[in-house]
Amino acid sequence: MTKFILLMVLCSGVAQNECKVIPTKEKLFDNYYDCIVYGYSYSHRIITEFDPEWVNSIEVYTKFSCKVDKVI
Repeated sequence: MTKFILLMVLCSGVAQNECKVIPTKEKLFDNYYDCIVYGYSYSHRIITEFDPEWVNSIEVYTKFSCKVDKVI
């Protein structure tokens, strides 16, 4: 059975800051569509919960992808 796994990180536009893995509640999805839609929604929710001054000061952004994960 094929599932999709969401991989998400929080990054900064400031030089020398490393991206950090963002834990997500949902990890496995039945299809790519569900995974990518959840990724955009979760990303939006995370950014809007941060203090705008902090986001602006270090240019916070998220990156994510949905990869095939074969489940037996």
